[in-house]
Amino acid sequence: MRLAKLLLSACLVPALAFADDAALETAAALRAQALADDTAWNVVESLTTEVGPRLAGSEADARAVAWAQAKFEELGYDRVWIEPVTFPKWERRSESAQVLGVNAQPLLVTALGGSPGGTVEAGIVRFDSLDALKAAPAGSLEGKIAFVDYRMERARDGSGYSHGSAVRGRGPSEAIRKGAVGFLMRSAGTSAHRVANTGITRFDEGLSPVPSAALSLPDADQLARLLAQGPVRVRISLDCGWDGEYTSHNVIGEITGREAPQEVVLLGAHLDSWDLGTGAIDDASGIGITMAAGHLVRQLPQRPRRSIRVVAFANEEQGLLGGREYARRHATDVARHVIAVESDFGAGRIYGFNTSGGESGAVARIAGALAPLGIAQMPGKGGPGPDISPLAAIGGAWAWLGQDGSRYFDLHHNADDTLDKIDPADLAQNAAAYAVFAWLAAESGADFGSKAKAPAAD
Repeated sequence: MRLAKLLLSACLVPALAFADDAALETAAALRAQALADDTAWNVVESLTTEVGPRLAGSEADARAVAWAQAKFEELGYDRVWIEPVTFPKWERRSESAQVLGVNAQPLLVTALGGSPGGTVEAGIVRFDSLDALKAAPAGSLEGKIAFVDYRMERARDGSGYSHGSAVRGRGPSEAIRKGAVGFLMRSAGTSAHRVANTGITRFDEGLSPVPSAALSLPDADQLARLLAQGPVRVRISLDCGWDGEYTSHNVIGEITGREAPQEVVLLGAHLDSWDLGTGAIDDASGIGITMAAGHLVRQLPQRPRRSIRVVAFANEEQGLLGGREYARRHATDVARHVIAVESDFGAGRIYGFNTSGGESGAVARIAGALAPLGIAQMPGKGGPGPDISPLAAIGGAWAWLGQDGSRYFDLHHNADDTLDKIDPADLAQNAAAYAVFAWLAAESGADFGSKAKAPAAD
């Protein structure tokens, strides 16, 4: 009996090696096909042209959901379905700002998501950082408009955004606590163009919200120069605000696995966008990359062993609401989500790969198949994408395919986020990386480390 087991084991070793070799050969062919394929571009062009900007809760949100369902069907996904996501609806109608007095002139602004409407007219007090605003004496901004003039730094990994987004997220509440009647900030962005960057803000419980807006970088510089000459008075007029609840949907397409269909490799991106541009890099590009990756795998002669699930998440922009609802709805089967990856950092070329752990051999094989695309394995770098972070928080394994974000914040959340800013060759490289990753992770029998755990307390 012992000899029989040894002979069986000896026979299995080359069989397993052959299976790995075959999977890698398929990955190489898939990589070449993806680089020559225009599916990702066609999807992005379709979404940005036929739907355009897709503010969560808007009429275009509903059209985007219908578009995504139809596109999954068109691309040959085996199963397509929707899951509801309900949230408060915020609307933007109009916005303006002006310097008053002897230097009267318009300022280009955009309301921060979540801001109330209203018109305020007051003197400006400038701070060069959020910390400086926090340090202001209590009551020192009574009847004033706070202006936080923090300069965000450009970086390939987007690391400068953490400080800029903190100004947007926490600055208005800090200003209110000091007595301010309005809030202005230098946009959390890096564009030299006269475009302002929006994004969600939150007001702490117990505070009365005030009109809050972002200035384009040139307008922030202009305001700072005027303040250097003496006191400045500004009028901000915003027509925006919350208006009831809305139910949108996560839209899901799946390629059914041939042997373990209950095990899922998840590719994610978000379907909504802000309303100033057409949401091309944020995040129609991610929708195009992930939909194309699943489609390309679907065209192979043999299905992968596991299922590949592509999720177009609802309302990421206002608080990861689609991602949170997906994690809540699928919490009991988190271990079946063997690994998840998200594209939500534009369409710059992917340069790095990492995962949260799991079988080192499988990870090494994926890294090797990505290397010809100019992608290096980078242990310790990256993290779960925004919408898959709630799934990761309850035990889901994640992968990171790091995109070059050097120019991402020139476009992020502003009117320049349009299709012409995407390089088709870079987009194809992204689709190739996602297709290769999806195929190898789904074809593998490896354990990438997903294991249900209790979420951390808020």
